[in-house]
Amino acid sequence: MHGILNGSERVQPVTLKRFIDRFAPFNLDPKAIRPSYGMAEATVYVATRKAGQPPKIVQFDPQKLPDGQAERTESDGGTPLVSYGIVDTQLVRIVDPDTGIERPAGTIGEIWVHGDNVAIGYWQKPEATERTFSATIVNPSEGTPAGPWLRTGDSGFLSEGELFIMGRIKDLLIVYGRNHSPDDIEATIQTISPGRCAAIAVSEHGAEKLVAIIELKKKDESDDEAAERLGFVKREVTSAISKSRGLSVADLVLVSPGSIPITTSGKIRRAQCVELYRQDEFTRLDA
Repeated sequence: MHGILNGSERVQPVTLKRFIDRFAPFNLDPKAIRPSYGMAEATVYVATRKAGQPPKIVQFDPQKLPDGQAERTESDGGTPLVSYGIVDTQLVRIVDPDTGIERPAGTIGEIWVHGDNVAIGYWQKPEATERTFSATIVNPSEGTPAGPWLRTGDSGFLSEGELFIMGRIKDLLIVYGRNHSPDDIEATIQTISPGRCAAIAVSEHGAEKLVAIIELKKKDESDDEAAERLGFVKREVTSAISKSRGLSVADLVLVSPGSIPITTSGKIRRAQCVELYRQDEFTRLDA
């Protein structure tokens, strides 16, 4: 096996480790794993690690990420993010999605792409084409064309020339006035419970509260044993999110596998999760 491209959702460090450990007995070389970023609008490919390089995980200051600053740290408790390598086959810029102004390295913004691999638009959808494929950078830096640019809808940043992905802009959670990536919160949850989970923000009394939904497999155990196990998961997850993200979980919903709605490609339908939660339609395991 010479190469495995890993993409679709943001690649999580815990997923990489679990995959590499699982296939280590079969002599899988970690260098074969190549975290990759792409989308249909850019002919599937935007960035990936170089062949022969092992996956690279970098720690960033978790207190500064919600404020849009990506600062590397060597201390314990950093937020681990997977590098997608140095983009050299097309142009990638990090741009303020509201002003169209480039953002400097180490600053989070929307990922914009320019290159021959970018499509000219959507079939018979002129408004969506104009909105997505015809973006213009205000006062572009030297060597940067004004346009047209593809707006990916993804947030990310460049650090030491390498591309890092935060997640979909529309999925960002605003809790206590700060932006939080649901992917980061879910990655924290999965260090304790490896099944599917969803972090959502739900408005209540004019404020956003953090809700975590976690799928857990049922086990052959007594009611007391089940209650103890579910209680343990709740305590550990709540503590982990508080320590790593500085956030309080307003509600933690434990459900059976298959309860969290997903797309055909396996992505979490967060908006639907919010509606299901508001309507109290999740069947809780600890009800």
